[in-house]
Amino acid sequence: MAPEALLNAEERERIRAKSALFDPPAARLADGRRELVGMRREEIAAEMLAIGEKPFRAKQLWHWIYHQGVTDFAAMNTIAKPLQAKLSEQFVIGRPGVTTEQTSSDGTRKWLFNFRDQQQVETVYIPDHDRGALCISTQVGCTLSCTFCHTGTQKLVRNLSVAEIVGQFMAARDSHGEWPTPKGEEGRRLSNIVVMGMGEPLYNYENIAAALTIIMDHEGIALSRRRITLSTSGVVPMMDLCGQELGVNLAVSLHATNDALRNEIVPLNRKYPITELLAACRRYPGASNARRITFEYVMLRGVNDSIAEAHELVRLLADIPAKVNLIPFNPWPGSPYKTSTPEAVRAFAEVLNDAGYSSPIRRPRGRDILAACGQLKTATERAKRA
Repeated sequence: MAPEALLNAEERERIRAKSALFDPPAARLADGRRELVGMRREEIAAEMLAIGEKPFRAKQLWHWIYHQGVTDFAAMNTIAKPLQAKLSEQFVIGRPGVTTEQTSSDGTRKWLFNFRDQQQVETVYIPDHDRGALCISTQVGCTLSCTFCHTGTQKLVRNLSVAEIVGQFMAARDSHGEWPTPKGEEGRRLSNIVVMGMGEPLYNYENIAAALTIIMDHEGIALSRRRITLSTSGVVPMMDLCGQELGVNLAVSLHATNDALRNEIVPLNRKYPITELLAACRRYPGASNARRITFEYVMLRGVNDSIAEAHELVRLLADIPAKVNLIPFNPWPGSPYKTSTPEAVRAFAEVLNDAGYSSPIRRPRGRDILAACGQLKTATERAKRA
């Protein structure tokens, strides 16, 4: 094994050990019933054996839970009533609770979901004509403390479980009436997933990997990996693992072109500096002109939006199949930053475009309900600081 690979393997084990300190509560209700959402196929099969049923029941349950979207065993008409009753005594098919659901003037929809231990996260649906993306969260709070991000001002409480991650997508489908799973991928309003909500996904890798595997299963929700984008601030050792095991699209929160500035606004850079981060991007499996890595770059007035920095970004991205999303900063109460002027953003984009990099300027969505990029922070935490 190469020294770099060995180092990353050792670092992954350290990350996993630290992540375990923030494990979610067990998927078991107070009455002893177990949550089926979030279980892998083989886990459901094992549960069926444990109650004296044949393993094929797992396939039936998988179909009803992830293809049909049912939450009541009595609605499973291919299962006899005595078994329906037996299942309801042992198991539950849950969803996150909905504390609030808001719709922006531009059609963006935001949910405040609550879980059994009363923790909460926010999830956002961003529509685009007859389809759209669901921005899901992976942690309660965040450990990264990026200075421009409202979510980063909320301390990490715990990781989300597999059920809680998958459940966000399932609850959004409930809200949009998209059960059973539409045939093919055209016409879905929830057509894409962006793992860009609260938390750093790669610090909860085991649960996010299991959740995305369930979501991609062709006999259930059946969303293809090309429709899923995972965003990271640059947890380099886990980026390698994500590419090998999941192969979903990768987005990297870059936001600066030198280590001194990135150390300040994205503190994770002190552990994994820009050179290491971009080397991991170059290693990412499947990266090509057809599957470019997306670099997220929030535009902060007078901080990172100069023409010189645009040229330096072009130099840094050499040989990486890439596009750059330029994100006008979305203000939030107490933020020290201002949004770059439209002229500065356009001039920055022109440098990137002239160098051959697609650099769309992201149109802010859901600002009026604090659902825009970097604005997510649970209502409970906002109330504490009010």
